[in-house]
Amino acid sequence: MHIKNPSPQNTGHHNSPMGIRYFLIVFLISIFFFGRILWPFWSILVLAFLLTNLFRPIYIFFTRHRFPEWVASVITCLLIIAIVIIPMIFFIISLTDEALNLYTWGRDSRVGFKLQEFLQGSPLILQLQSQLHEVGFTFDPSQVTDAFTYLVKKGGLFLYNQASGWAANFLHFLFLFCIMILIIFFFLIDQPKFISYMKRLSPLPEDENDLLINKFHQIANAILKGNGICGLIQGILGGAIFSILNLNSPLLWGSIMAILAFLPIFGIGLVMIPTAAILALSDRMSEGIFLFVFYLLLSMGIEYLVKPKMVGNEVKMHTLLVFLSIIGGLSVYGVMGIIYGPLIITAFLTLSEIYLKRYGHQP
Repeated sequence: MHIKNPSPQNTGHHNSPMGIRYFLIVFLISIFFFGRILWPFWSILVLAFLLTNLFRPIYIFFTRHRFPEWVASVITCLLIIAIVIIPMIFFIISLTDEALNLYTWGRDSRVGFKLQEFLQGSPLILQLQSQLHEVGFTFDPSQVTDAFTYLVKKGGLFLYNQASGWAANFLHFLFLFCIMILIIFFFLIDQPKFISYMKRLSPLPEDENDLLINKFHQIANAILKGNGICGLIQGILGGAIFSILNLNSPLLWGSIMAILAFLPIFGIGLVMIPTAAILALSDRMSEGIFLFVFYLLLSMGIEYLVKPKMVGNEVKMHTLLVFLSIIGGLSVYGVMGIIYGPLIITAFLTLSEIYLKRYGHQP
């Protein structure tokens, strides 16, 4: 019996350096075009991944009660629609109206005039004026009030234009939201398979892949459950107290406070502290003090009682890094930077930890 020897042209050809280089070039080109195809949906892919992690316990609950996987996924997606899309419609409509009201208030309000009266009658301001005049600088309190009024008018007009743009592009938003729901539907069912596939593609060892995945799960938990839900609580309560005190645009300011709540150190104080000062300057001293005390109780209660219970101590990132990641993310990616910034910083810190463990010198 004659056994034919394998052709020397085919022996080990796929393991040769030339073959490996050729394969890597083709593979990288395919990754580039694959990324270009998915790039328009990058934002909704990230949101879908985060929302899948947040709502997956509900999906698991239904599957454990013998619901088919697709039925459990449909129920979970309907719950997401009820929580997100329906309130979003009323929110955009109300936000547009309140942003226009803020612009009108900034144009017609006498708060700037009262602030100017206070500055002109304050001994400290008069002393500062004389000292600046001695060194050749002229300070007029009207400059402060004019700047304040200008910022309020411009801020209200900007928010009105943004909200109007959201309303005008509602069909586009609805289209993207439907795609996101479709992605979440399949993510809920196939997430274990997707993670297993990505781990097989990764050249990292199993433990390092698990470390990366766990870190992303933790930061997603912190962003949505910790910052997201706690920010929503602070925004709702902040808007409610604005409504009780009969302040302008409670929905708008509550929305702004919900976003500012993501920022460590400052948070909702960027709105509540100046508002308390304005109330005090407007002959509403008791209400100003009440608002300031309410801010302290709400802020400290959320930061030291509610958030640790929801997030725990799993995510250990320095406060300064959290602050810079959110500010930097907002400046680069817009509103989505609130999510992207911490995710990028987490990826860097995790990969740095892997590098130090594998190649660096341990202390």
